[in-house]
Amino acid sequence: MTTKTTSKVLLIGGRRLDDDALAVLLGDSYAEAAPGGRAEALEGLLHVLLRGGLDAELVDADSEGARPAAPDEDQGRLLFEAIGEGVCLADRQGRVLWSNGFFRRIDEASRAEIGVCLCEARDWFDQHHASVARRVAQREVCRFEVEATGSEEIYELEITPARVSHAEGQGEQIERLAVVVRDITASRRSARKLDAIDKAGVELVRLDAAAVRERNTYQRLQLMEEKIVRVMHDVLNYDHFAIFLIDEPRKRLELVISAGLPPEIHDLDLSPEKEGSGISGYVAATGRSYVCRDASSDERFLPGLHGARSSCTVPLRMHDRIIGIMDVESKQAEAFDDEEKQFLEIFGRYIAIALHMLDLLVVERSATNLTASDRMGGELEEPLADIVKELDLLGESSLDPETASHLGRIREDVEAIRGRVANVAAGPQTLLGVDRALEVRGLDPVLSGKRVLVADDEPKICKVIQAVLKARGCDADVVTCGRDAIGLLEGIAAGGQDYDIVITDIRMPDHNGYEVFSAVRKHCARAPVILMTGFGYDPHHSIVRASQEGMSSVLFKPFDIEQLIDAMHKALAEKG
Repeated sequence: MTTKTTSKVLLIGGRRLDDDALAVLLGDSYAEAAPGGRAEALEGLLHVLLRGGLDAELVDADSEGARPAAPDEDQGRLLFEAIGEGVCLADRQGRVLWSNGFFRRIDEASRAEIGVCLCEARDWFDQHHASVARRVAQREVCRFEVEATGSEEIYELEITPARVSHAEGQGEQIERLAVVVRDITASRRSARKLDAIDKAGVELVRLDAAAVRERNTYQRLQLMEEKIVRVMHDVLNYDHFAIFLIDEPRKRLELVISAGLPPEIHDLDLSPEKEGSGISGYVAATGRSYVCRDASSDERFLPGLHGARSSCTVPLRMHDRIIGIMDVESKQAEAFDDEEKQFLEIFGRYIAIALHMLDLLVVERSATNLTASDRMGGELEEPLADIVKELDLLGESSLDPETASHLGRIREDVEAIRGRVANVAAGPQTLLGVDRALEVRGLDPVLSGKRVLVADDEPKICKVIQAVLKARGCDADVVTCGRDAIGLLEGIAAGGQDYDIVITDIRMPDHNGYEVFSAVRKHCARAPVILMTGFGYDPHHSIVRASQEGMSSVLFKPFDIEQLIDAMHKALAEKG
């Protein structure tokens, strides 16, 4: 079912009506009417409006029912003063002859620009080939947009010829211009803001092939964080916000990026649940945005920003799945309205896409490396087997000792190649260059005597790192889960000995790398932390979070063990 809406028009006539104001309404019809014939002109205009399907009514300002309480007030002028738009009548030179209060309140810079537009509209009307009088009758309109330098407002103009003169030798000329001025500042700024958000979002998800190749996972996440912070500040004008992602296996909200919020936000234990986890948990569970207009009276609000008085929390949506939330806080009450919520929702979708794309890149790289390693191993096996076969045919026992020694060395190299290919194919489950590292004898002057904590859920990696560090003179404690690592760190408060450096894997089944990093900062603050991850896989974005708080370095498995030694040297040197 549809309904038809009829526009309503009120015409006010009578002797008390201002001549110039009436000219705005009647245009050419008024110019042709004698002073005593204004009523007839209004009646004619009324019939035109009625024939055009409008619901029009003519009221006599001199009648008792329309007379104002104050005898000196002008009904027509009151009508123009009451409308929420600017109205004026101008001459050919663009000089304003009459205007209502709205127009008079427009700033001088904008009024000067309006004068320029009036002259441009006059010239356009004059150059038009059709009859000027006909254009007046048809209410032909010129439209302009005015944004004067130094003015904070933006106006839209509708300029219509209102009176025509018939000067001898000059033909028809426009003598008066009627102008309607609308303040479109809010709508234009909203449109520009949406455009800026769209451009920033496209930049956020744009993948430059060279940039991807040149940056590791940690560097790409850092770049994304910088872009998000910049857009939030420059485009949306917010400096206090946090982004949480949902850790599906553990049903928790993990902090990924924060700006302008206190360190205590890292200690919040939040889950994607409607109740018990504040506004963030509610939004993550329901997928519905939430505007907290008054933090002091909203039971769901959990303290974040010191002195926060309002907040807006939106979901990070990837298709039909909620992957996290973005929480923005302000020290001003009622800082967020529906429009601001919409802006944040739009940018939140771009953030969700960008984070998802980075995760896909890491997974793709991991799968590609494993596939390439397996393929390389298969391709090398045949020629290596041929080399071994040829060695067997040569029969080392029938050769002189020196030649036999060379052939034996070749056989050892073949087995070394097989072992290293197998280590590379094993990916995150192994390290490279271990044999060479274990051949190093003598204490390392930088590492000797240092107490080191190593946490990784792969026992083989723990044993390798422990053996290499022990050979360099370190006292290394190794654990295979985050819980045990955090337990050892908490024991320092009970009188345990500090660690000089901590090495932890990012992905462990019970606690992630950031949680171990946080425990180090709490219980052993001076110890540098080195994070490890397989092929850059970082499901909880521990790297970005730890980098914000002083992480020393990150190593991507499989890495050469000497890279770990170099990273430890650098971290201890920076520690001093």
